[in-house]
Amino acid sequence: MLPRTTDTPLDDIEFLARSDHRVTVLAALVRRPQSRADLQTMTAASTSTIGRTLREFEDRQWISKDGHQFEATQLGAFVAAGIQELIERLETEQAVRDVWQWLPTEASGFTVEMASKAVVTDARADDPYGPVNRFVSLLRQTDRFRFVGYGVALLEPCKDEFRRQVLDGMYTEIIDPPSVAKYILATYKEHCSEALESGNLTVRLHEDLPAYGLSLFDDRIAISGYNADSGTVQVLLDTDAPEAREWTESMYESYRREARPLTPEPTVE
Repeated sequence: MLPRTTDTPLDDIEFLARSDHRVTVLAALVRRPQSRADLQTMTAASTSTIGRTLREFEDRQWISKDGHQFEATQLGAFVAAGIQELIERLETEQAVRDVWQWLPTEASGFTVEMASKAVVTDARADDPYGPVNRFVSLLRQTDRFRFVGYGVALLEPCKDEFRRQVLDGMYTEIIDPPSVAKYILATYKEHCSEALESGNLTVRLHEDLPAYGLSLFDDRIAISGYNADSGTVQVLLDTDAPEAREWTESMYESYRREARPLTPEPTVE
């Protein structure tokens, strides 16, 4: 068989992308040898379609045939790994494309790679409280919670659940701007006094916090992005990726070192 000499890399990418089953077939042949019937059953593609695909793969030397079985060559495995990485990158980009403006900037050290495999919950017209509801579901699964940022839009809608979790023993530390802490303490005095008196809630103050929120749970971290025009949480991105955890821990500790403890105002007799 003569080697192909006319295709460019983009031609091969287009070939693989032009039909959903081609990447599936190549990945399956990387995992283990398969017969034509196996591939047809797996993809629900027609016999002729699978036949054409296998011929194209053989022509490119991505697969070899042994009797009725086909398997990927080293070249095929190399291509399959690369196209899968490209697909995963595009999946990540598509997940954050419409909410990227509300997430941390590159200058903070946050990268697109940290959003890989993250759960991205966007506030939509049909579910405006989706990000808050996702946050509450994470809050219910943690024994320790730490937060830094502007927490009003995130914590105010779930204040009752938050107080309940603190009173039930969830160790909590929050770093807020003084203006936010003052507003919360004044508006929800009863909620705050019970939580602070429990010994499970610590509040620290910082004058210069980012325009997003960072939450640290037992097993996941979350980034809350705010829409300044509406004053609501536009997106909650949560993940258990180690690199995202490391970045969030580092950011939290840097603000914590500069923060001061909340000093309750003396009660007037």
